Amino acid sequence: MHAKIRLPTSGHNTPSPPASPLRSPRLRHPRSAKPSARFGLGVSNRSFAQRIAWIVLSILLRRQGIFLFAPLLYISGMLFYMGTVSFDVVPDAIKPRRAPGSVYRSPELYAKLRHEMDADNSTTDAMSTIWKHAKGGDWRPCINKFSGGLPESNGYIYVEANGGLNQQRTSICNAVAVAGYLNATLVIPNFHFHSIWRDPSKFSEIYDEEFFVKTLENDVRVVDTVPGYLMERFDRNLTNVFNFRIKAWSPIQFYKDTVLPRLLEERFIRISPFANRLSFDAPPDVQRLRCLANYEALRFSSPLLTMGETLVSRMKERSANNGGKYISVHLRFEEDMVAFSCCVYDGGAKEREDMIAARERGWKGKFTKPGRVLRPGANRVNGKCPLTPLEVGLMLRGMGFDRSTSIFLASGRIYDSERHMDPLLEMFPLLQTKEMLASAEELAPFKNYSSRMAAIDYTVCLHSEVFVTTQGGNFPHFLLGHRRYLFNGHSKTIRPDKRKLAVYFDNPKIGWKTFKRHMLSMRAHSDSKGIELKRPNDSIYSFPCPNCMCRPNKTEDSRTASTL
Repeated sequence: MHAKIRLPTSGHNTPSPPASPLRSPRLRHPRSAKPSARFGLGVSNRSFAQRIAWIVLSILLRRQGIFLFAPLLYISGMLFYMGTVSFDVVPDAIKPRRAPGSVYRSPELYAKLRHEMDADNSTTDAMSTIWKHAKGGDWRPCINKFSGGLPESNGYIYVEANGGLNQQRTSICNAVAVAGYLNATLVIPNFHFHSIWRDPSKFSEIYDEEFFVKTLENDVRVVDTVPGYLMERFDRNLTNVFNFRIKAWSPIQFYKDTVLPRLLEERFIRISPFANRLSFDAPPDVQRLRCLANYEALRFSSPLLTMGETLVSRMKERSANNGGKYISVHLRFEEDMVAFSCCVYDGGAKEREDMIAARERGWKGKFTKPGRVLRPGANRVNGKCPLTPLEVGLMLRGMGFDRSTSIFLASGRIYDSERHMDPLLEMFPLLQTKEMLASAEELAPFKNYSSRMAAIDYTVCLHSEVFVTTQGGNFPHFLLGHRRYLFNGHSKTIRPDKRKLAVYFDNPKIGWKTFKRHMLSMRAHSDSKGIELKRPNDSIYSFPCPNCMCRPNKTEDSRTASTL
């Protein structure tokens, strides 16, 4: 029995298609009937316009598919009509509104609030009442140090610390941790000369090298030079030593799996560059070595430490009316910082020319690449613009600090300093800088060295009652952790919300009482965040609790927290 095939294989067996059904007589119209006749109109009594209209209507009725083109006809008509309208003048109602906080209008706000601000006598003693949460801080330094001898070394590690003062500090502490973990001998890190900081200082000119080696002697071997017999293997040329190019934020396990075998084979390796080459999260033993290096072993060299402590004493003398307490402000409003931020202030054409020149000088071609668009308004709204001296002054006055408050300003050379610094000095006449506190002769040994000058600023800021950070970076991040280490876990640091500040500074209708209420709320928030525990992916150099500090009588809690 053969299967039935629906499609025939030859034309001879093709069946005839069924006959088409007849059209219904009711749907058929006589071909001779005219459209006008069907609608009861005669041809003789129609005008020319009526004839044209009926012809068009007749076509539409016969060809209904033409209605598909009706939207296109409508749009074409609208475009034709709009082409006759002038849009040179756009009504205000349809102009796009700029985002609040996208324009620098702080000078206008200062002019508006200045009278009320100076007349405000309701301010309490802000210096004595600011840190309410600090009284509850009972964290104490508790870094364990080994007392026994070290096993035989697996080899020597040489690192290059690049960047500025505190980026180099990161490299040093991470190098100590890696060397200790691999049971290696650390060669005193070499400071890489950077084209921006331009400081040729060596390790011993910034830090107390002897104290550094002595503090680590039972935990990590540290030497100044590599033995001659080992250098002979490499023709006394460091470039012949194998150099590891390690990815940023590599886990400590990578060093054990990849670096250690080569170290055992070569007995001497280099790691360059080394900034940020170790993950924030690491086993407790690695974190302990980081704590030991940063908070105990690294101490500034004697000339820097002496200069810094001298300026601390002078600041306390000038703050006698506040019990020797003063505020330190880290202000980043140097020309290169303003240029890099791509923000616009109130300097007009001169400022624009200065910033273009500074960007080209420091980052040649980076900001002029095809397709690169600078968005100063968006940067300001997102809190990425450096605060001006005027804005810092307004913020601190709003937080309750009056004209009798002593302020130490840690900064480089302020851009257009005379114009920008005048308002701040009007609000805080007791403001000081290291150049104002020390004579030119005293600062001469450090003057042309950016890292040494930064070390002096670091020391004065470290011992202030209040530290104010106005921009991100390694300097405030290290101070945040170091102050926590000194002040029972509380950073005593004001970290303003710059997104909110941008909106407040851009509001010409805001009154002094409302502005002050916002600033006091921001101050209270900084106080509440003074004591914070390290979370995953946080830096131990900013959050020393609980890895570097513990709470007395709560050892079990601290041990549990250290596993986080």
